[in-house]
Formats: sequence, C-alpha cells, structure tokens
Amino acid sequence: MKKHNFSAGPCILPQEVLQKASEAVLNFNNDKLSLIEISHRSKPFVAVMEKARSLALELLGLENKGYKALFLHGGASMEFLMVAYNLLNKKAAYLNTGTWADKAIKEAKEFGELVEVASSKDKGYNYIPKDFSIPKDADYFHCTSNNTVAGTQMKTFPETNVPLVCDMSSDIFSRQLDFEKFDLIYAGAQKNMGPAGTTLVIIKEAILGKVERHIPAMLNYQIHIDKDSMFNTPAVFPVYVSMLTLQWLKDLGGIPFIEKVNNKKAALLYAEIDRNSLFEGIVAKEDRSTMNATFILKDDSLKEKFDKMWAAAGINGLNGHRSVGGYRASMYNALPLYSVQVLVDVMQELESQL
Repeated sequence: MKKHNFSAGPCILPQEVLQKASEAVLNFNNDKLSLIEISHRSKPFVAVMEKARSLALELLGLENKGYKALFLHGGASMEFLMVAYNLLNKKAAYLNTGTWADKAIKEAKEFGELVEVASSKDKGYNYIPKDFSIPKDADYFHCTSNNTVAGTQMKTFPETNVPLVCDMSSDIFSRQLDFEKFDLIYAGAQKNMGPAGTTLVIIKEAILGKVERHIPAMLNYQIHIDKDSMFNTPAVFPVYVSMLTLQWLKDLGGIPFIEKVNNKKAALLYAEIDRNSLFEGIVAKEDRSTMNATFILKDDSLKEKFDKMWAAAGINGLNGHRSVGGYRASMYNALPLYSVQVLVDVMQELESQL
C-alpha cells in the first residue's frame, strides 16, 4: 500500500504521473534512451518544454494575454532575488505573512527601498493582515498566497495600480483566481507540480525593462524569455514531471475541478479539528489554508501515542515545521480525499480511547 503522504514538499504526486515518469527514465518516447540522458535541445525534449509552458498558461487562463511561462533553476528562493533584480528600481512594497515572505523581504532590501505594508510576525504568522495600503509609487507589490509553515492563505488580493507579484509556491493550480490580476507569479515545482529542481515563473512581459541597473544574464527574465527557458540546460526531469502533472490536471477538468476536491478535503479535516476535544487549530479560522492544515494536541502527553497511531495507519509527513511544532497536514492536489479520511479516523480513534 502506498502511504498517505501529507508531506509539505517535496510532496505527493499523482500515481499515474510517477509511473509515466519512471518509464521515461528507462525508455523515453520508446527511443531506447533515458529522458535524463538525451540532449535538452533535441526535438523530443524541446516539445516537452513547449508543452509544459503552454499547459501552465492554459490552466491559468493566461494564453495569448501577454504572459510568458518559464521553467528556471534555484527554487522560489532564487525568485526572491530575481524579482527584485528585474523589477525594483527605487521602491517596492511587501506583505509579510510568513517565513518565506520574510526571506523575500531580506533579499529585496539589497536593491532599493522596501516598504513592509503589514506583517503578522507579531503573532507567529497565525493570521493574514487585512487593512493595509500600498504606496502608489511602488515599483511592485509582493505577497505570498499560501504559507506552508504557519498554515495561512490569502483569500482575497488587493486592488492596486502597481504590478502585483505573488509567490504561489504552495497553492498554485489548486484554486480559481483572477490570474490576470497578477503581473508575475512564481512557484517552486515541489508542491503541486513536480519534483524539486525547477521553478515555474509566469510573467507579463510588459513589466520588464524598466530598471536602470545591469542584470546578470542568468538572472535576467527577458533573456530566459528570449531563449524559451533554454538559456542554459534546464532541469530536464523536473520539467518533464511537471508537464505530466499539468496534463493530468487538465484531463481531470483543470483548476475548477480540483478546487472542489481540495475544498472537500480541507472541510473534512478542519471539521474534525474543531469537533475533536483533543485538538485545536493554530491559525485564525478565516485565514486557514486549504493546502496546509496546522493543528496541535491540547495535551502534549498524548503526542507519543498519537504519533504511533498515525504512523501505523500508513500516514507520512504529518509533523509540523521545525520552527512551529505541532502537526501539519499538507493536502496538495494529488492527495486523495480517502487519505484525509484515514487521518480523521485516527484522530477519532485517539479520542475514543480516552
């Protein structure tokens, strides 16, 4: 039996995607060559890259609307740097809602004036700030849509006339949004899309070319756009698996379909957290993440017993982030509803034994 994988990332991927990917490692396109040993400039892989980029734009509803899709190296952490390098000319505005937003702010401070419009750091990032204003003269506004560590998620996004940049690493392709509101979206692949090793960047090309500084070639979005994500050797395997996952999602019915499934999973688990006398949620209810549910045991003395029970049930990756503790159930697109039910059953069994 495959384990019920609640890992926060690298995370669960669809079983059929893993099967196809494993076959491609041995024999890609029935050419008697491995995917990971062919030239990245060969026609078979160029077709993979083109399809991956096309699917990303299609699923987000951004085809033929002035956006480009890139698959780059360095994870979302590299994008903390690249966003500022390419967009921050004088001043940028940031919303600080979690560990990764905080890191993005620290990187961007090297390039110009930073305005932290609001922060939930004062309460351990257990809520999303609501009332804040964005400077009209900011080069861009940066936010993080979902916070994997604390378990919060932005349910709405501000109306602003400055370019809107969003780190969607842990909830991209999980829910319907007006993606045209965003001028730049980036996301590490290892949550809802593929294995670690590549990062998706969706960028409105019109926002580029407005900074005065020299941008090193490897960090220049325009160069990567001009080279179709092939300026240097791409992460062949992660891009291929991402392409398979995006096709899997499209075949299911796209984001509208998967959003309904994700809402059912989250509703099931949060209902049990609120009902069960032994558990409680960590974050403000109105800001709870659909992707990452964080919770604690009210009585720490039950931890060893509970840990043994969920491990025996075939559950993996339930421990909270090391900086927070407690528990974190990451319910990304590929996690089936059944796995959430297994976790709920274990929580109920623990309560019944006391």
